[in-house]
Parts: sequence; structure tokens; C-alpha cells
Amino acid sequence: MGKILAICISEKKGIQKSPIDSAVLLEDWGIEGDAHGGKWHRQVSLLSFEKIEDFRAKGADVDFGAFGENLVVEGFDLRKIPVGSRFQIGDALLELTQIGKECHSHCAIFHAVGDCIMPREGVFTKVLKGGSIKVGDEIQLLPLPNDRPFTAAIVTLSDKGAQGEREDKSGPAIQEMLEKEGYNVIETLLLPDGIQPLAAQLSRLADQRQVNVIFTTGGTGFSERDLTPEATIQVCDRMANGIAEAMRQYSLTITGRAMLSRAVSGIRKKTLIVNLPGSPKAVKESLEYILPQLDHGLDILRGTGGECGSSK
Repeated sequence: MGKILAICISEKKGIQKSPIDSAVLLEDWGIEGDAHGGKWHRQVSLLSFEKIEDFRAKGADVDFGAFGENLVVEGFDLRKIPVGSRFQIGDALLELTQIGKECHSHCAIFHAVGDCIMPREGVFTKVLKGGSIKVGDEIQLLPLPNDRPFTAAIVTLSDKGAQGEREDKSGPAIQEMLEKEGYNVIETLLLPDGIQPLAAQLSRLADQRQVNVIFTTGGTGFSERDLTPEATIQVCDRMANGIAEAMRQYSLTITGRAMLSRAVSGIRKKTLIVNLPGSPKAVKESLEYILPQLDHGLDILRGTGGECGSSK
């Protein structure tokens, strides 16, 4: 149990937020009157009062709202709370969707003191249920249910697709299959081939959004620009190549060209990353083969399942 010490809003993005005494949380939008509200996953930002106090102890004179945070709360180390967790404030309900953020343009605080804690310590939520809130309200962290759906992200790699010269058919095919199996697909991306753009997005999805599994499609062949495996290897802490090897073995029963796949699979923190082929037909065949077995591994990875030597 924690407490709200400040509520802050701004009418425009990119400026310091100002404290107010009370506010209305709008379902699937954010705080009424705040510029960061909208149909996206970063509707309401939270920052720990304890982290602000640590920053002040270094000599910085900062007011509530200076870092762009909506809610200043005490009693939680927010960065240690897993994505998907929910906060109850009276009748209102928030769901944690992202830990930290990328800082593309430094804020006024950074320019003034050379540092800003929001990219490291801030977290973001979406409003599942609206309601009125005020300074001094208790905020309760609810336990995560073990049977919650797995979250997934899909990244399509294609130079022509990213330039609008080719329709992405594999990404939507993956999404359709995952949603039929009960996965919650929280992001889909279309990127040009290459290492760094993909590596950056894989790291963000694993570290900030804590996605359970990321599926890539494309970029696993012999072309000079086919660098999806290299980007995946670069960001992974551990490899889990049994998945990629199983897909190749199964695909070889369909076509001998499956031996030309360079796909890999691995783990970054608690996120599984799986390289899928580029064609919709091969994607469908591969997913049909591996999906029945993935849930056990994903349960273990996120800590909701036990080790088991038996198979389904």
C-alpha cells in the first residue's frame, strides 16, 4: 500500500507539469486535461517520491512535476514492479505497461543539472477503469494472476516493406494465429533490414515493456541485408536454439530449402525472442509446430510455472 503525494498535469507536451489537488482518470485515456492522455500505452506516468528525494539530496531543487510525471507516489520501488501489475486507487484501476523510457530530447531538468531520473525511474500505465483521485489517496498494488495471458510483440524485417513498396502479410498472419491462441499482442513493428534498428527495438520491448515473447519475421536468409539473427544474438543473454532447430527440422519435411535458414532463438532477461521465416506460408507452418510447446517455457521464464521434465 502506498500514497499519492502529488498529481501533476500539463496542457502541452514537452513542458513541466504543474501540481493540482485532484483529477479525473478517464478510462483508456489518462488524466482529464493532461496532454499525454490518448489511445496508447503511456497514459499516466508514475514516479517514486523516494527517488525524487534521492535526487534532491544531490543538490537539485526540483518541484513535483518537474520530470514530467503525473503521479508522485510513496511506498513503492516502481522499477521493481513487473509490467502487467495493477494499481487500485479508489474505484480507478491502472495497469503498468512500461518501465522507464527512451529520452530523445533532454528535458529542462537535464539541461539544468546534467541528469534526469524519469527515463530510469519513471513507469507508465494505462487506465483500465476511470475514477476521481486526489492527493493523499491510498494506492494499492494488486497481485499479478498466474493465469494472465502471455504478451507478445511482432517485428517484421523488410527494406521494401518499410519503404511502403511491399505489403506485410507475415506480421498480420502471426498476429492472427497468436490471438487465436490467447496471446495479447501489444506491439507490431515494421523495420528495414539491418542490425541496429532491430537490436534497439528488441532491447526496448524486453527491458521497458517486458514482453513475454517477441517474434521476428524476415531477414534470416543469405542476402547481404539479412541480419536478423545477428541482431538477435547481439541482444540475447542466453540462447535457446532448440526452438530454431526444431523449426528447421520440421520445415525440412516440407522443403529442402529449410536448410538455408539462419534463424536463431534466445532470451533477454525474461523475454523469449524467436526468429520466424519471412513468407506467410512458412510462418504459419513454423508457428503451428512450436506454439503448442511454448507456453511451458514462457511460464517458467516469467516465473508462473515450475520446471518439468515431462512433455504435453
